[in-house]
Amino acid sequence: MLDLTASSVDLTRIICDIPSVSDSETVLADAIHAAVAALGHLEVHRDGDTIVARTMLGRAQRVVIAGHIDTVPINANVPTRDIEVDGEPYLWGRGTVDMKAGVAVQLKLAAELTSPRVDVTWMWYDHEEVDADLNGLTRLAAVRPDLFAGDFAILGEPSNGQVEGGCNGNLRAIVRTDGVRSHSARAWMGQNAIHKAAPVLARLAEYRPREIEVEGLVYREGLNAVRIGGGVAGNVIPDLCEVEVNYRFAPNHTAAEAEEHVRSVFEGFDVEVVDLAVGARPGLHAALAQEFVAAVGAVPQPKYGWTDVARFSALGVPAVNYGPGDPSLAHHDQERVSLAQIDAVEHGLRAWLTAV
Repeated sequence: MLDLTASSVDLTRIICDIPSVSDSETVLADAIHAAVAALGHLEVHRDGDTIVARTMLGRAQRVVIAGHIDTVPINANVPTRDIEVDGEPYLWGRGTVDMKAGVAVQLKLAAELTSPRVDVTWMWYDHEEVDADLNGLTRLAAVRPDLFAGDFAILGEPSNGQVEGGCNGNLRAIVRTDGVRSHSARAWMGQNAIHKAAPVLARLAEYRPREIEVEGLVYREGLNAVRIGGGVAGNVIPDLCEVEVNYRFAPNHTAAEAEEHVRSVFEGFDVEVVDLAVGARPGLHAALAQEFVAAVGAVPQPKYGWTDVARFSALGVPAVNYGPGDPSLAHHDQERVSLAQIDAVEHGLRAWLTAV
């Protein structure tokens, strides 16, 4: 049972020490569900390992505040431990940045804010770190779209305690080259598919990513090889090579435009798009968003990675990222979060949600 009277820092430590790698979130989901179901001021729903708890105070406006409970695989970085970096206290371990510190803050505030200035829908969901079609929000939107209703949304993704507007889109594609198998002692009898992939890598090496301004924020794009494979045996000329590429694209591009760009870069090659999620525009035009930014004293920045703000944006709900943790340490073996940032984000959200 999670003790929601504990500090956000202690809650972060506790939930990080409950392993919840994608596809293994149930133990943590059970603990969260039990803790929030005991709170009389919240209406609680559960779908699989996604839990939704919301106030029903009849306020004129509603804010959705969400965070995912899964992590990438553990690599000898659980249990957590307290460390110092340049004299500042940190909590080290898997999930501290991405994004259980944000989840802990949300749990703490969900328990304590019984009468916020706006109605609040709290969401804790599964399977964010894997393919988009497995995401708990995808599943929930199909069966309970009404739970996403809101005037503004905040994702607790790591943002160094700053506000990051919108997010880049994300595309993965497989670029294939074909050949003909033969014995490697008679290579001239075949065609080497791996050798044919050399121009693919050359185009990637020569590619210059764009910087694109969208509603005042400058998003950096990127196109990179993330995996390469080919060959069947040490004495066989390979007849197939696959290069997986990842394209991060600015949120002013549609899915069709992103796909067209990748195909144009690899013109003449077989290209299969295997995963595609459009980005989200900054989401800072809404009155609630502007009030929030002012309340936390932030200077909005762009979000380079894809986050679920895109899901809310697609539903017409402007959304931003706001959470403790340095995004550059997400998924890192030295993942660690500043304790001061956890406290600062809790203070910022609490002050905004309780302001008169």
